[in-house]
Amino acid sequence: MITYWQQEGAKLVKKGEEELIASQNTWVDARNVTRDDIQELQDKFNIDPENMLDILDPDELSRIEKNEDFEYVLTIARMPVFSPSDDISYYTAPLGIIAKGKFIITICWTDSDVLKDFAANRVQELNLKDIPAFTIRFMSRADFTFLRYLKELNRRATGIQNEMFRAVENREFIQLLNIQKSLVFFTTSLKSNQNLLEKMRKTKFIKLDEEDQDWLDDVEIDNRQALDMADTYTNIMASMNDAFASVLSNNLNLVMKTMTAWNLVLMMPTLITSFFGINVPLPW
Repeated sequence: MITYWQQEGAKLVKKGEEELIASQNTWVDARNVTRDDIQELQDKFNIDPENMLDILDPDELSRIEKNEDFEYVLTIARMPVFSPSDDISYYTAPLGIIAKGKFIITICWTDSDVLKDFAANRVQELNLKDIPAFTIRFMSRADFTFLRYLKELNRRATGIQNEMFRAVENREFIQLLNIQKSLVFFTTSLKSNQNLLEKMRKTKFIKLDEEDQDWLDDVEIDNRQALDMADTYTNIMASMNDAFASVLSNNLNLVMKTMTAWNLVLMMPTLITSFFGINVPLPW
C-alpha cells in the first residue's frame, strides 16, 4: 500500500497523487508492499532493483549509502514490530528510507508502530523540508518504541515467572523461549542501528546542521539505553531459565527419592512371599 503525505502547518496530511503540490516536499509511505507496489515505486521514482531487494530482505542490517547511478541516498534502519498473532510477537524489520529530490520514500515489507505514529501525527516537530532531520526522527521514534516494547517483554516475563512458581509446565518454557528470541532480535537490531547512527555523523552523503547534530546525540543516547536494557533483560532471562532448570532437577530428585523409598518398602513383602513360595509346600 502506497500513500502520499505533505505538510500543512505542523501536521502531515494524507493526499491523493493528483492532489500533490509539486513545489512541496512529499513523504511517500509504502508499507505491506505487494509486487505491484514494488514495480510502481521502481518505475515512478527510478529505484535500483538491488536496493529494493535489500530493503525487503528481513535480515538486512542497518546502513547508509549513496547510489550514484540512480541519484539518491538510501538509509536502512531496523524498526521494532509487534504482531500479536505470531508465536514470536516482537521482532524487527528493515525500513528503507530513500531521499531523492523533494521526495522521502519509506519502504517496509510489513507495518510497524513507528510508521503508524508518523501517519497519526504523534511525532512532534516534523519538518518535511529538512530531510536529514526527518530521517533522524525515524531513528528517534524507533528507540522510543524499542524501550516501550522492552518494558512490555519484561512484564510478560515476570508474569510467566509467577505462574511457574505455582506450577511448571511446558507452555511457560515455550513462552520464555519466545521472549528470549525477541530480546536477541532487539539486541542485534539495536547494535546495527548504533553503527548506523555513528556512520550518519561521519558520512558526507547527508548534510547535518548543528540542530541535527544535537538531535543525533540524543538519539544515540536513547539507542544505547535501549541496548543496555535489552542486554540486561537477556541476562536476567538466562539466569531465570537456569534457576528454573535447577528447580526442575531438584524436584525430580525428590520424586526419585520417594520412589526409591516405596520400592524398598515393597521389596520386603515380595522377598518373604518369594521365599515361602519356593521352600514351603502349598496347596494346589
